[in-house]
Amino acid sequence: MNRTKWVVLVVLGVLLVGGVGYGDDWPQFRGPSRDGKSAETGLLKKWPEGGPELLWSVRGLGIGFSSVAVADGFVYTTGMLDGEGFLFAYDLAGRLKWKESYGPEWTGSYKGVRTTPTVDAGRIYMFSGTGVMVCFDAKTGEKVWDVDTLKKFEGKNIRWGMSCSPLIDGEKVYCTPGGTKGIMVALDKMTGRTIWATTGLSESSAYSSPILFERGGKRLLATMIQKSVICVSADDGRLVWRVPYPASSETNTLTPIHQDGCLYVTNVVNRGITSAGTMFELSEDGTSVKKKWNDQMLDNQHGGVVLVDGYLYGANWYDNTRGDWICLDWDSGEVIYKATWNGSKGSVIYADGMLYCYDEKPGDVGLVKASPDGFEVVSSFRVTQGSGQHWAHPAISDGRLYIRHGDALMAYDIKAK
Repeated sequence: MNRTKWVVLVVLGVLLVGGVGYGDDWPQFRGPSRDGKSAETGLLKKWPEGGPELLWSVRGLGIGFSSVAVADGFVYTTGMLDGEGFLFAYDLAGRLKWKESYGPEWTGSYKGVRTTPTVDAGRIYMFSGTGVMVCFDAKTGEKVWDVDTLKKFEGKNIRWGMSCSPLIDGEKVYCTPGGTKGIMVALDKMTGRTIWATTGLSESSAYSSPILFERGGKRLLATMIQKSVICVSADDGRLVWRVPYPASSETNTLTPIHQDGCLYVTNVVNRGITSAGTMFELSEDGTSVKKKWNDQMLDNQHGGVVLVDGYLYGANWYDNTRGDWICLDWDSGEVIYKATWNGSKGSVIYADGMLYCYDEKPGDVGLVKASPDGFEVVSSFRVTQGSGQHWAHPAISDGRLYIRHGDALMAYDIKAK
């Protein structure tokens, strides 16, 4: 073998074995762009009878509804054991690499962990149900810093526990403690030092996680709080605008969706009395907003909504166990279809032309064509491991589908062969 061929083979070996990449990561709540979508392709368009191959599963996570974050060859999730919150790190074969406590967790109504950890540049960030932001070394599990945001920013916990998954932006990590000294705050991701805090609002936090987007050359954050939708400057925390948005039982939960200067939010409502979903149109400079349309059908509880090719897909709410699967036109809010599947609502993500729907009642995971022509369940399987509510959102990374149910975590092979 000549030297040139030998060098090429060595380089290829380093690329394959050395782990420069692990496919598309899913490093935070709702995926790489926090919109519930993966850019991966080459995934199965139909599953075998009984579902895709189960690669591995683990038990012992404790109580929680946290999804997973996948980054740099590790899978992270959280759970509560005896009232204490733990962050777990597994390798891609399902082997536990470390498990570390981050302190007391939520023990009130629907006890357990709510938020999904966020991975960035070798560190992992967790916002507990008691309002403590914690930073760990992603490889070793060593705690780097923590901040009790409710204490520091004079906030109060909410009815079902703090539920904002951290958002990283350059040197900042954002969260929403809902305090009089900071309804939303930016902390230095390296030290936990306060960079800015949004003040002047008397509302508490809600169950929504913020998004970051640009409009008119401005970098803006949008989220839902107790009775409002707010937009904040990412540079200095200044409140840009606020729109009243009360929900039934104060369940503002959706991570907003932004595209081309339009912002979509929804919540649980008294159908026929108040609107559920609203499309807001931002001014060219992003400093003001007006309503474009309202909808009463897609009142999503906490399963999330995805935008695919001009259509919104998600489940609505009739009560805590029932709902339909809805498709709306992004531009007009027109209901394209309403479909019943198992009589239950659930969470949804998207990849490679397909919706991955995880219903809450029997715990079925469905592979559904992302098409306005109808809700066609191509394949499905039932999650039998774990216990409690099927509330954790699915995640996709490197051809694997991750499902969390109570104290169990499962990894399925969804790559096309």
